[in-house]
Amino acid sequence: MATATKNKSKKNTSKSKLGKTGVGSHPVSLEFTEEMKGFVSMPGSFNYQDDYAAGKKAGNYLMFHLTIRVTDTQFFVYDPNETGEAIGWVECQPLGGRFEVEKGVFNCFVDYGKPSANEKHMKYRLFLKNKAGKKITLNGFKKVVDDGILNIWRDTSTLYTTVYEGYVEEKAEPKAKVLAKGILHILEKDFIKQMTTFKSNGRTFSERKDALFRFGELFMGNLWEIYGAQFRKAEPELWRERDIPVFTLDGVKNSKITFHPFTTDDKISLNLVRFQKKESKDVVVLMHGLTTSTDMFVMPEHKNLVTYLHENGFTDVWSFDWRGSLRFNYNLFPHRYTLDDIALYDVPAALKVVKDAVGAGKRIHFVVHCVGSISFFMSLFGGKIDGVTSVVSNSVSLTPNVPTWSKIKLAFSPFLMESVFRFPNVNPRWYYLPGIASGKLLSRFVSLFHHECDEPACHMLSLMWGTGWPACYEHTNLPDITHRRVGDLFGATSMNYYRHIRKAVGRKAMIKYTPTDSRYNSLPNNYLDKASEVKTPVLFMTGDQNKVFKDSNIIAYETLNRLNPGNKNELFIAEGYGHQDTLMGKKSDKDVFPRIVEFLRKNSNGVKKG
Repeated sequence: MATATKNKSKKNTSKSKLGKTGVGSHPVSLEFTEEMKGFVSMPGSFNYQDDYAAGKKAGNYLMFHLTIRVTDTQFFVYDPNETGEAIGWVECQPLGGRFEVEKGVFNCFVDYGKPSANEKHMKYRLFLKNKAGKKITLNGFKKVVDDGILNIWRDTSTLYTTVYEGYVEEKAEPKAKVLAKGILHILEKDFIKQMTTFKSNGRTFSERKDALFRFGELFMGNLWEIYGAQFRKAEPELWRERDIPVFTLDGVKNSKITFHPFTTDDKISLNLVRFQKKESKDVVVLMHGLTTSTDMFVMPEHKNLVTYLHENGFTDVWSFDWRGSLRFNYNLFPHRYTLDDIALYDVPAALKVVKDAVGAGKRIHFVVHCVGSISFFMSLFGGKIDGVTSVVSNSVSLTPNVPTWSKIKLAFSPFLMESVFRFPNVNPRWYYLPGIASGKLLSRFVSLFHHECDEPACHMLSLMWGTGWPACYEHTNLPDITHRRVGDLFGATSMNYYRHIRKAVGRKAMIKYTPTDSRYNSLPNNYLDKASEVKTPVLFMTGDQNKVFKDSNIIAYETLNRLNPGNKNELFIAEGYGHQDTLMGKKSDKDVFPRIVEFLRKNSNGVKKG
């Protein structure tokens, strides 16, 4: 163990260095009181457990009451060999009654043995003297080792204790006379009392708080370093086990791929990706759902929608990454965006970019999905866009309807996540966070209720969207490789979009989120108000196993037929499909895509297969 002189020298050197940078202009102390009680045998053997048992049988009770004082918390945390001061007393009648601490040092989490041993010691050395002038040394250590996470309390509350005659430094122990040996423990009631004794000399509340947090981080960080090893070994290395690159466009072959970034009127940078095989009179624009992206349309593990459209004569396809895209990080920002923002700013700006690029005389069709579909229809029915030839809507549009459990989640989740758990967003990839992050703990908790598969990201998606095991799709419709990478295909989202959907579900139609906000005056309060004026033909599509938005598009189809008789709308229900798998399933090119192309051809003057 480092001597007090050595540590004092190191501390002065470190302070000098920090002083030059202006960090740590004055030391901030931390102290707490600790009591430990147990039994020792006299003189002791080579086995602490046997000595404890023998001492207990003989009634050789020993306890100490110490105040552990860390003069400079910052240096104590940064240097594992830095010592704290131990002040107080030790009592053991068989040894001579009460002994006052003449000098005491404390080390927290010092490496022990070989680096591979993953073992640390918390060390105490007390030089003691009683009223009769008898001098003894108490040396103790707590052995913190990777022996199972359930043993944390035992390891951190057990002090293996040896008492020597006279004042004995560590190097002199082999030749010193042993007076007693045994084990001390922190009792639960004493530990609770100890938690109330933390004090600091910080000048401000912030300094005192920081000192306490620094010590807490030191303590918990070392515990995780030791006991978390078994969990770190078991954690899947997401970034190393990836089968398909993130954001790859390799799923689309023999196509000219160009990127078309643009900025919305509310100063958000977005992007369109153009996949052009050759010139076409018919242009198709794809719009993903919330937290997905262009990637759901270009997946290389099966025939994707862009490739299918190319093969069937629609050779100019655009994919629109709006502000809810996984390819951006806006969902990770603190924000209060609603679907009104997407309808007012994102969709009109994207359509303008497409029109400017393809030129006049082109027919523009949209294939829209989930929240992307809702937002597109809000823009179309809100009068913010025109010139759209036809639309294919998947899962939901202007009449959202969700399962009962989803309604409960919509009612309480925004408050719980933001105000109780303090999460800025919800992320399906939380399981892969390092350490004991709170999001990771929630992901593990959610997985306790999902035994349908072994993919934590899939479990989190069922928490985020819909009601089911799983909720977003039918497992049987996804390729295994797709299921393994759902954490790459779906991202995080903040809570405000949920609030808007909650409000719409309550009204059974999409409505403006904040009617009193003048920024949205150009949008209708109810997006169905002018439904009779919209003549654009729509194919409403949904899976019959949809556990996210249930029969929302069936309701939309029936509602628009009632509000606008004589329209050219159609309805397609994909048997055996859910919410997401209609557009990214392994057999979508056989079961779903033909119906999309059939509808597009009806509204494109007979585009033929390419």
